[in-house]
Amino acid sequence: MSKDKKLLSSENLAEIVVLGMQEKKGNEIVRLDMREVNGSVSDYFVICHADSNVQVNAIANSVEQEVYKALGQDPWHKEGQGNGEWILLDFIDVVVHIFKTEKRNHYGIEDLWGDAVTQAYQSA
Repeated sequence: MSKDKKLLSSENLAEIVVLGMQEKKGNEIVRLDMREVNGSVSDYFVICHADSNVQVNAIANSVEQEVYKALGQDPWHKEGQGNGEWILLDFIDVVVHIFKTEKRNHYGIEDLWGDAVTQAYQSA
């Protein structure tokens, strides 16, 4: 597979993740383009937050459903679905972070990757 196809594929996957977040009203959705960041293990991080554990879990489920519908792909790895405060879905080229509001503020993950190009999205 050529590098261009791989990048196009990861960009499409990131857009599908955003759609899944918008479906369940994820707050402050951002996509960090990690392709030019030294030491990055994925092409994109997609991040959002919600005010309740129930909504955090609903967003994660929506993201998984949208990706599966579009690409037939499940996450390679997932963490945090038990407590619903920070759920990570690892699709290898795209890593999804869904936080409860106070956890997102506490960890400030966007600040850790400040040299990544950031794109913000509106909630649906």
